[in-house]
Order: sequence, then C-alpha cells, then structure tokens
Amino acid sequence: MMQDLPPDPPAVVAPAPAQSVSTADRVRVAAALTDARVQVDSSFRGASIVLFGAVFNPTDAPADVVVVVRGPDAPVRLVKKTRNAGVWLNGRPVLFEGAPGFYMTASTRPLSDIAEFGQLRRLGVGVDHLRINAPEESRTVTRYGVRDVVVSRLGEDYLDWRRAVIRLREAAALYDTDPDGVRFVDRGLFRAEVELPAVAPTGQYFAEVWLFQEGEPVSVSNLTLTVEKVGIERDIFEFAHRRPWTYGVLCVLLAALTGWGASRIFRRN
Repeated sequence: MMQDLPPDPPAVVAPAPAQSVSTADRVRVAAALTDARVQVDSSFRGASIVLFGAVFNPTDAPADVVVVVRGPDAPVRLVKKTRNAGVWLNGRPVLFEGAPGFYMTASTRPLSDIAEFGQLRRLGVGVDHLRINAPEESRTVTRYGVRDVVVSRLGEDYLDWRRAVIRLREAAALYDTDPDGVRFVDRGLFRAEVELPAVAPTGQYFAEVWLFQEGEPVSVSNLTLTVEKVGIERDIFEFAHRRPWTYGVLCVLLAALTGWGASRIFRRN
C-alpha cells in the first residue's frame, strides 16, 4: 500500500545581502592611530604614536594631507617685566583662556603652498591660525564711526602676547609644525608621527586629517586620543582634586613630620 508523501516545504528565499554605498567616485581620506590611549606614570618619558591612513583619489588632480592634533585647552598666565626707575618689576599678569595644551601640524608640504591664508584661518589649521581666546577683560570704544566696539584691554599688544604664548609652548615642545611630517609610503598610503613630550597634558586629544585638493578641503577624518595618568600618580591626582583641603592638610603634616624626623636623625650630640 502506497502512502502519499508530504508536500515539499515552501522555498525560502534568502534576503539579498546589504550593499555598501559605492565611494569609488569620491575623493576622501581615511585614517587611524596605532594607539588611541597613552598611559602616564612616574616613568613616562614621552610617547611616539603613528598616524596612518589612505587617500582615495579617482581624479587626476593631486591631493595634500594635513594632520592637526590638538590637546585639551588650559589657561596660560603671562607676566611682562617692565623697567621702572632702573628697577625691573613684574607688570600686571595676563591670563589667556582656551590655549591648547598641545598643538601639532604635519603636512605633505608647507601649509602656505597647500591653501590660502583665509582658508587656513577659517579652519584653524596651523600655529599662525590657532584660536587663542583673549583675556576676558575688555572695553567698548568707538572705531571708524561704529559705537560699542569690543576691544581687549591688551589693545594692539594682543598679537605680541599671543606670540609669547606660542613661543613658550614651542620651547616646551608642546607646539610643533612639520611641513614634511606626512609621507606617502605607497600609492595612496601615508603615515605621520605624533610626538608627545614628557610634559604633555593629560586629557582628550583630537586629531583632524584634512585632505586638500586645489587649495580646498575636500575630506576630513576625525580621531580621538586619550592621555591618562595610571597607578599611584592617578590616585594622588584624583584625591587632590576631589578633596583639596584634606590633601593640603596631609601635605603640611607630612612636611612637618619629615622635618621633625630629619632633625632627630641629623641632630648633633
């Protein structure tokens, strides 16, 4: 006796795989860091991080790569010495807000050959175009028939003070400009090195990789880098900021105890 076989199961149609958007006809740049986290302890003597990437350029026009790495902003206090009656005295201190604690630019060639002054100023690319906030104190004056024009109390000396900020940071290896810092190692592949000195501030760093073509920015890749304290240094740092009064009292007691112990050890019989 023959039995009817069960009907065949319905055919299952697999969904078509998702198609990626084609970017073959776009000029763009992609980049990454060899290490996105730097740990700082008592033995930290600086770090060298490699930034690498690729340029996708289907056109015949050449392209330039500019790398900008900016560290956390921090206030900068400057004092200018003045000579009064033959005596050098400290003048009124000037406090700049928002100056980057670290700033580096690297490019395939000098920035002035890549883009015009106005374009670099708009993007804030380059030490000469770095945005550093002036002191908050200001006054209002009338300039060229326009009332209520806000002017920094530094007046025309603002640029001199700004140059002093940059000069001090460059002397500490915290600001750097390398017109040949980006090198192409193969067709479309490039690399650049980010040198962090031992005095580099901790916090969040931001890296921008700009791709310029015919003097115009056509693509940008944004990266982040974290520099953080580890070990006992981090514990002391966090304790000092969470409980500053307790930290201050403990420091005074420790100094007094150290002085008393030294006097007991080295006292003369």
